[in-house]
Amino acid sequence: MKVILAGGGTGGHVIPALAIAQELKKQYGAELLFIGTARGIENRLVPAAGFTLKLIEVGALNRVSWKTKLKTFSGLPGAVFEALRMLKEFGPVVVIGVGGYASGPAMLAAVMGRIPTVAFEPNVVPGFANRAVARWVSAAAVHFEETARYFKNAKVTGIPVRHAFFEITQKASGSPTLLVFGGSQGAQAINRVLIESASTLLDRIPGIHIIHQTGERDYNSAQAAYTSFGSSVEVHRFIDNMPSYFAQADLIVSRSGASTVAEIMAAGKPAVFVPFPRAADDHQKRNAEVLAKAGAAVMLEESKLSRETLVETVSGLFADRTRLTQMGETASKLAHPNAAMDIATMAANLAGVKN
Repeated sequence: MKVILAGGGTGGHVIPALAIAQELKKQYGAELLFIGTARGIENRLVPAAGFTLKLIEVGALNRVSWKTKLKTFSGLPGAVFEALRMLKEFGPVVVIGVGGYASGPAMLAAVMGRIPTVAFEPNVVPGFANRAVARWVSAAAVHFEETARYFKNAKVTGIPVRHAFFEITQKASGSPTLLVFGGSQGAQAINRVLIESASTLLDRIPGIHIIHQTGERDYNSAQAAYTSFGSSVEVHRFIDNMPSYFAQADLIVSRSGASTVAEIMAAGKPAVFVPFPRAADDHQKRNAEVLAKAGAAVMLEESKLSRETLVETVSGLFADRTRLTQMGETASKLAHPNAAMDIATMAANLAGVKN
């Protein structure tokens, strides 16, 4: 069974794709090929995971200048032709598009070659690549029920995340702990406001322990600002073993990228989401809105983020432990522990392959 996974760019696309690939290899002995672009994080993560990666050249179409769009459109036929060549050489029985630059041309090539296709869409509103091929794909694996309407044959599978997030047990006691992060590169707006708010949070919430992942850029300034707080505030450039820090947290403040949202659901943690306002199609806000509507999270838009709003929101939640518990339980009910297996099964069924 040969399978191509196409797309990438960010960890939100590549990390779930790797989980799907590993499940296909484990359950079906699949031979895998990834198609990406030279600019994406797939160039580091895919070879490191032991999979073959081939590159096509395709530019951006969303939130870019007309000049860039024109250049991308003019190069699109060449990208589709190159993807067709790769498909012919490899001979896949199914192609899975995970979104990102390379996904569109590869999925179009698969449709043209009459090869079954699965679109994986982690956000509430599909990204440009998946919207472009939505009417032609054989099936779609989506994270949210609201997303199914964009595709003709969609199943809510959730997003594959590490099993360690599902294995987190809820805290029985200990200091109230707040975990704050903005992704691997950090989030400058969140960092700035937390640095301004830390002293007040320590005063308002007795015994609170704050864990702050800043990213590289703001680490030194945060470390200097927290010096007088001793062990009450813990600052990191990056956190490698994030599940262990989730386990310590009673509340998480973060961006609302699809993978982060899925990890928080898997861990059953209450969250305050501060969506990145310049995300493509405003997908982070849409992701946060779904969990906020369900009662699993609170959304605090960046335009309203300040020392006052952060302190009031966080201290108010810590003052209502029953609400925190209910938010975490609701988040857990929205999780999908078998996402990678379900997507792999969907792809195999389309290809006519049985386990």
